[in-house]
Amino acid sequence: MMPAGLSAARAPLAPPAASRVRVIPRLDIKGPNLVKGVHLEGLRVLGKPERFASCYYEEGADELIFMDVVASLYQRNSLLDIIARTSEQIFIPLTVGGGLRSMDDIQTVLSAGADKVSMNTAALGRPELVREAANRFGSSTVVVSIEAMRSGDGRYEAFTDNGRERTGVDALEWAVRAAELGAGELLVTSIDREGTGRGFDEELTRRIAESVSIPVIACGGAGRAEHVVDVVHGAQPQAVCLASLLHYNIVRRGWVEQDFAEEINVAHLRGAGGRATLEDCSLAELKAALRAAGIDCRAGQAPAHGTEPER
Repeated sequence: MMPAGLSAARAPLAPPAASRVRVIPRLDIKGPNLVKGVHLEGLRVLGKPERFASCYYEEGADELIFMDVVASLYQRNSLLDIIARTSEQIFIPLTVGGGLRSMDDIQTVLSAGADKVSMNTAALGRPELVREAANRFGSSTVVVSIEAMRSGDGRYEAFTDNGRERTGVDALEWAVRAAELGAGELLVTSIDREGTGRGFDEELTRRIAESVSIPVIACGGAGRAEHVVDVVHGAQPQAVCLASLLHYNIVRRGWVEQDFAEEINVAHLRGAGGRATLEDCSLAELKAALRAAGIDCRAGQAPAHGTEPER
């Protein structure tokens, strides 16, 4: 089953040429809080997104992605204040997603300080929205987010509403169509791997990257630096998007609980219960590991906040 305007997949294109790999922290937001779950569910409060964003900027993040993870459910995006404050202090590209359903919605978040917008639910519901946005704001502004789950027959199905709703749409066919409609990038998230720390779904990322000529951002499953190295070498995305691996490292440094002591279970987050499958790895350390593996990426900076991770 495909949404209106969605055609069958075209023949695969040659993989894109090698380029500098971008490392992009993803900040999932619910209300005023940074949250994190597993398989896009069971969201746990981690702290203030502005604090995490500032740390990532100082450590050498190439871009940041902000997602309002309940926006589609409530049909609104609540990130405007956060984006406005962040864009005044952080000077790398900011992508904003969640609940963007019209040209006016997109214009509003761009005016607030976003550089790009990410669309999933609305784009699958009306694919022509991708073309309209690309024509008005430029393809480089439009990121189509694809949240995919593997089915028993080896196919990947696209989901909407932050991984809550099935569509029956083949994720690979939708990726090709989104590129044809003018998307500038694809953010490809494996729901099966998201938040697990078990590594990326390399097959999903590779199959999409080989099928389109636009950049692909691999997302979902990184638990250690070697997972990121593996997906870059094995699937050839142009960027990697990370959450748990980096967020829990910051929590462990001990500089967020002063603001959220009453709202987060710091003992859980700083103990094995919150990071049993995650290695202690800062953004700077991750970039160093990528460069050591022969992967071209912008160098990171040593952590500037809180204490260094324990060895």
